[in-house]
Amino acid sequence: MHELGITQGIIELVAEHAAGARVNVVRLEIGKLSAIMPDAIRFCFDLCARDTALDGAQLEIIEIPGRGRCRECGEELAMADFLARCACGSIDVQCIGGEQLKIKEMEVA
Repeated sequence: MHELGITQGIIELVAEHAAGARVNVVRLEIGKLSAIMPDAIRFCFDLCARDTALDGAQLEIIEIPGRGRCRECGEELAMADFLARCACGSIDVQCIGGEQLKIKEMEVA
């Protein structure tokens, strides 16, 4: 479960930026095509935050849908996975969104 390591990295980065202040809320953006499971991040968050500036903080996750652009016709389309097919029939689709993991913001006391 690579989400444990990812969550530990998020906790460390947020705690560093909080500079000793107590963190109340952390908001993440996780793309649907990122191969990161939001539920696993939620599961790991409280464990990883224990005894840090984030202990007791609320985690909010915004899931960003996958987006692609057809290299044949230029049409943009929603992507549920990397095997998307454009309405024109092409499977030559470039991913243009939904792969990110981003710490959107944090609220400190």
